[in-house]
Amino acid sequence: MEKYQLTLNRFKKASSETSVKQAVQQILAGHFEENNNANICKFLYGCLDLTSLNPQDSKESIWKLVEKVNAAGDRPDICNVAAICVYPNLVSVAREALTTETTRIASVAGGFPSSQTFTEIKIAETALAVADGADEIDTVINLGAFLEQEYEEMCEEIMEIKEAARNATLKVILETGLLTSPQQIKDAAILSIYSGADFIKTSTGKNGQGATPEAFYVMCEVIREYNELYNKKIGIKAAGGIRTVEEAIKYYTIVKETLGEEWLSPTLFRIGASSLADELLKTCL
Repeated sequence: MEKYQLTLNRFKKASSETSVKQAVQQILAGHFEENNNANICKFLYGCLDLTSLNPQDSKESIWKLVEKVNAAGDRPDICNVAAICVYPNLVSVAREALTTETTRIASVAGGFPSSQTFTEIKIAETALAVADGADEIDTVINLGAFLEQEYEEMCEEIMEIKEAARNATLKVILETGLLTSPQQIKDAAILSIYSGADFIKTSTGKNGQGATPEAFYVMCEVIREYNELYNKKIGIKAAGGIRTVEEAIKYYTIVKETLGEEWLSPTLFRIGASSLADELLKTCL
């Protein structure tokens, strides 16, 4: 417990909820319109994790989704989606169907979306998804352990999942809609990064409130501070209820103004969505 608290103590205290809201409002009021254009929409399409996480998902439905991504690769003026995100049992189907070289395969794993299962199952599920061809793993923190300040339990589990993921990118989901303050969001982000997260991600979209600009801003501030302390860039992903072009541009604007141009790349910035791709493509025409 002591080493985790020492890690948290290296960071500044989180801003108040009021201060965070004011900061987000100021960023969007000053910079949203300059980013509201077709070129940014083209860029955002290339930052999408195109997601299908439905009870009715099947081999056929995922194959059709991937074929749609393959077809979009025919446009020379736009980068294809960054990743296709599916359940672990459908990774092999997505891998077999995918023909575009720039799009990666992501899999949720580790008892998604609640994270309420045995650590051994989380590790096995992660390893199996990677063995079937997943380039990226999206996993949820042990929220119960975090809220009870059982930081060792939470962090060691992420570390074990990271090891099982091998060379795959690990995106750790904080489920920010179930965290009640900027300080809780900040602490969860710090501990996730400490434990090996390559990306931190807002939410699953399955539990509580999804992504909010305020939670996303707090996470960006953690990443900025972490880079200043340790000279290491961590990626960020907004997910959970993002359906409109306007919402996507808001998250882009927050990244640009808090983290800078260096983070404006699919290697460090993602948006997880299931229905946003078509809307972005329409705006790009």
